[in-house]
This record gives sequence, structure tokens and C-alpha cells, in this order.
Amino acid sequence: MSLFTCALADLYQEKGDLFYDGEGISQLAHAWQCGQLAKAGGASPKLQLAAWLHDIGHLLSKKEGTPTTYGHDDRHEHVGGNYLLSVFSEEVSQPVLMHVLAKRYLVTTYPDYRKALSADSIRSLELQGGAMSENECSQFIALPFAKDAVSLRRWDDLAKNPDLNMPAKADAIAELLNLAEECQ
Repeated sequence: MSLFTCALADLYQEKGDLFYDGEGISQLAHAWQCGQLAKAGGASPKLQLAAWLHDIGHLLSKKEGTPTTYGHDDRHEHVGGNYLLSVFSEEVSQPVLMHVLAKRYLVTTYPDYRKALSADSIRSLELQGGAMSENECSQFIALPFAKDAVSLRRWDDLAKNPDLNMPAKADAIAELLNLAEECQ
């Protein structure tokens, strides 16, 4: 097992049980659900890994609690995406870096999308710049990995089911680590 994979295991072991404020789901459960949705959607292993790790920036943060509740954008997409870029290809890191832009894009291009966002996603949306302009939308969707980021964002929104049974913590982490090793 690589040093990075060991660090990943330690991070989810230590912080995976932290809950998103108002979501009723842990960081690990959200990551696992997002990864399962990507897998069921036929995503490549690298996009599945991006789905699993899209919120790793929250786990890497030194901030306590849910930053949006006190008006802070922790820029988790940049923290996480740049962290992943040091180990994985752009197929993993770029969708992570772009998943917040994808939310802003979807809010602008699909009027009903905002209604389906959780309270925390709406709070963070405003801190992250809100809806995009038409020009920003055109520029975003033309970027490499934009469509992957939009897919990841849709899985992210759906991966918040507190009633969904997931495997034991050790088994979920092992599944993540196997995928990470496959993608290195």
C-alpha cells in the first residue's frame, strides 16, 4: 500500500464519522454513496474515485464544524483537488476542483435545480459566488472535465440519504483504498 493510500485510510478513519451540519450523514457515508452512484452510472474508475473523494478538502481542513454556518467558504474543492493532483491524474483531480463550479452552472442552467439543494448547499452556493452569468456558463461547460464535474455534482446531491445502509466503516474504507490503488 502506498504512503498516500495509508494517509487516506488514516484520514477517513479519523474524520470519516464527522457529520455535515443539517445533512444527517457522515463524511464517509456521503463519500461512499457518491462513489456507489458513480459506479452505478457507469463512470470510469477514475471518475468513481473523484466521486468518492470530492469532499476530501473538508476532511483536510483545520476548521471546526460546518464552515458555512459561520459564513466561511473553506474552498474545499481547491484544497481537495490540489491535494489529489499531487498523486492522481487530472481525471481524478479536475472533477473535484470543478464540482463547485458545476453546482453554480446547474443552478443557472436548470431553474429547478436550486430547489433540490440541501440547506448547507444553498448556504455554500452564496459563499461560492452564486449563479453563473451566461458567459461564465459557456466558458465552464467548454472546459475539459466539465461534463464529469456536472455528473459528479449530480451524484453529490443525491448522496445524502441517511437511511441508506452502507458497509461497515472498515469495509467502506477498504473499498475506497482498493479503488485508489487501482487509479494510481
